[in-house]
Amino acid sequence: MIRGVHTMFYSSQPEELRAFIRDKLGFRCTDVGEGWLIFDVPEADMGCHPAAALDGKRSGTHDISFYCDDIEKTVAELKDRGVEFTEGISDQGYGLVTHFKVPGDFAVQLYQPRYEKRFD
Repeated sequence: MIRGVHTMFYSSQPEELRAFIRDKLGFRCTDVGEGWLIFDVPEADMGCHPAAALDGKRSGTHDISFYCDDIEKTVAELKDRGVEFTEGISDQGYGLVTHFKVPGDFAVQLYQPRYEKRFD
């Protein structure tokens, strides 16, 4: 039976991105050899969205984002660690949202969801 999900970021700066996730975001990891880090993710969820060519999301694309319980507190903590945000916090309906820069010249979403997680 499936017991988890494995996610990946592709980056032009993989070593720097690994260090960023470990040092700035604080994720625990295992070095599986030659500096290749696999990160322990505290919890996860998955959504399935309609493809919308107008939004640049064709069928088969995927997206990774991080979520938190208190976005203002989390943004402040990450800024204290040197994380650079690309925009302020905005209400997107499904939650409060912002994005931060990561090595490899792209940004990742951080959000505080409006939905409640089930743990049963």
